[in-house]
Amino acid sequence: MKKVLLYVVIALVVIVGGGYAALVLKKPAMNPPSALKVEATAERLQRGKYVFEYVADCGGCHSERNWDKFAAPVYDGRAGVGFVFPPELGFPGKVVAPNLTPDAETGLGSWSDGEKLRAIREGVSKDGRALFAFMPYTHFRKMSDEDANSVVAYMNSLPPVKNRLPRTELNFPVNLMIKFAPQPVTTQVPVPDHSNRLKYGEYLVEMGGCTECHSQLEKGKAIEGKEFAGGHEFNLAGKLVRSANITPDEESGLGKWSEQRFVDKFKGFANMTYDNAPRMNQSNFTVMPWLPMSQIPEEDLRAIYTYLRTLKPVHNPVEVHPPLAPPAQ
Repeated sequence: MKKVLLYVVIALVVIVGGGYAALVLKKPAMNPPSALKVEATAERLQRGKYVFEYVADCGGCHSERNWDKFAAPVYDGRAGVGFVFPPELGFPGKVVAPNLTPDAETGLGSWSDGEKLRAIREGVSKDGRALFAFMPYTHFRKMSDEDANSVVAYMNSLPPVKNRLPRTELNFPVNLMIKFAPQPVTTQVPVPDHSNRLKYGEYLVEMGGCTECHSQLEKGKAIEGKEFAGGHEFNLAGKLVRSANITPDEESGLGKWSEQRFVDKFKGFANMTYDNAPRMNQSNFTVMPWLPMSQIPEEDLRAIYTYLRTLKPVHNPVEVHPPLAPPAQ
């Protein structure tokens, strides 16, 4: 009997050990990076800036920002240089948004355009590592080919800035499970029809990653049935904010908001700059990128509003700026 138990234990150890070894050695699903060299036309540079800075707010994560000022504007000359996320955000390990400028030593200067495209839409780094899915490549898979090319063209135009950062180091078991997140883009993704308000609005919401910020998450995903209903907490710089309910619920969401009120909310920040932004405190603390998003054209904001109106209304009252508890004595 003892021998049988011993054999069972040995078999379990071998199975568990083999499974762990397989996960350690596993590579994420990937295709080789394309050999495409993106042509930097004026149209692409303009569109790339629009997607990178305003809609997807890539600079929100990949830049150094002043968290003492409203909406944390980017420091002059520090756009795209990368950022180490503070531990209070609760990530599973050390998470770093890398330097995206074309600096050859510390940025993407040694990356091909194909490697950049693969990272943006498929979640695989130059060296074949799976990127942490806080980088919204699962959304960017739906980015049109032309928009992706435009983003790369714009990134290539950024001034190179030397800013050496550590690599992301995820805790176990996330460091292994994240290998299952990347998926190759295997078909062409067409440019969305800008004249179709509903479809284009859905596309912009997807590119903006609105779901994750405006939903309560469970295991990194929006709780089913509560998408866009707000309540996601952000603790940063000693302050706390909860995301708003942006479903069309009339009592707790945007149900009573007119289209013009929605547009005016964004455009109200259009003249705010780094220099004139007020100080940020608990009563106005926000991680919403109001400054860049205020530059989105009105017709695109109206498309976003059109799509949000089609969401399922979810009643979820949210106290966006709760009072902070006094520090323990």
